[in-house]
Amino acid sequence: VNMKLSWLVIWAGTLFLNPVTADCNITSQTVTCEESGKSLPNIPTNLFQNVTKLSLKNNKITLKDSDKDILRSFINLTELYLNENMITVLYSNSFCHLTKLVVLDISNNYISTVHKAAFAGLNQLTVLNLSYNMIIQLDSDVFTSLKSLTVLNLQYNFLKSFHMKSSFKLIKIILAGNPWTCSCDLLDLQIWLTASNVTIENENSTTCTFPNTEEKFSIKTATIQPADCKIEKASLENTVASTSTIKLKRSALLTALTPNNITGNNGTHAELPLLGKSWTFLAGVLGFVLSTTLLIFTAVKCPTWYRYLISYSHRRLEENDPEMFEQEFSADMSSFPTVTDTTNEDPIVIFEEIHAFVPEEDGFIEDKYIDSYVTEKS
Repeated sequence: VNMKLSWLVIWAGTLFLNPVTADCNITSQTVTCEESGKSLPNIPTNLFQNVTKLSLKNNKITLKDSDKDILRSFINLTELYLNENMITVLYSNSFCHLTKLVVLDISNNYISTVHKAAFAGLNQLTVLNLSYNMIIQLDSDVFTSLKSLTVLNLQYNFLKSFHMKSSFKLIKIILAGNPWTCSCDLLDLQIWLTASNVTIENENSTTCTFPNTEEKFSIKTATIQPADCKIEKASLENTVASTSTIKLKRSALLTALTPNNITGNNGTHAELPLLGKSWTFLAGVLGFVLSTTLLIFTAVKCPTWYRYLISYSHRRLEENDPEMFEQEFSADMSSFPTVTDTTNEDPIVIFEEIHAFVPEEDGFIEDKYIDSYVTEKS
């Protein structure tokens, strides 16, 4: 009676401290928080550490770091159900402290990525359910640490191929509902299915979606020619090898052209290659010299060009500038040779000859003084 009373007191205290657990069905070793109507975003805290079965179906758990910290306390957990939640990624060491876990159900989530060490530490796990997710690719090392695994459910994902190591042993595998491509990429899985004598559940519906033929073939019996795959693999390896060789040569060339500041064995810096041998250094020097010369030339010539532009000015002859025109006319007349022993009519003839070559519209205003001067002489 005392034992039962103490148990009820502990259970009531737990509910008082953590109201979230009030929606869960709690027994001595089982906690079930399914369809509670609360849509729990996190794994409830303050649960009993001796729980062996924890069901958190139909919630909004994403398995973030805080959830993983809570799971560490359940060292005696043997069954964990996280199906129908909001998990998108299985990070490394997500369940590493659950060393006694036997059943793990993570189906009906949104998982697209599974890290290599996601199931590290689950040495006792026998059943793993990853069905109805969005997994596109799985690395063969994901299940390496699962030494006791016997049942693997991968149905209804987006797997087109899957490389399974020959040392991996299973009793049953479920692969239906995936868009399997029956090509050389699927040859390793086909060989493993035949050699390991594993049972394929729903084998008749585990068929190839490519090549698309009227007759559907099981991925275990579909015709894939190993010889063709060897030729394809050899050509691919040659392509990769040639690409690697080109990259190595390119990196070696870049290393040879780049000065290396390497310390010698005696603690002194090793000699650097001559800078003149580097075309990049030479191009940089030439660019610097040319730009400096251009700047100096511009700085010297700018004042001269400025004064030349400022000093230029032009003004049309005004009507009230007779003295200026008279001075210019006298200067023009003085440029002709002096003629001696001529009559008084000679200057008039010379002026008329000069005046004859003057354009009618020269842009200057005609001066009345010249006409009166000619009239008086005549």
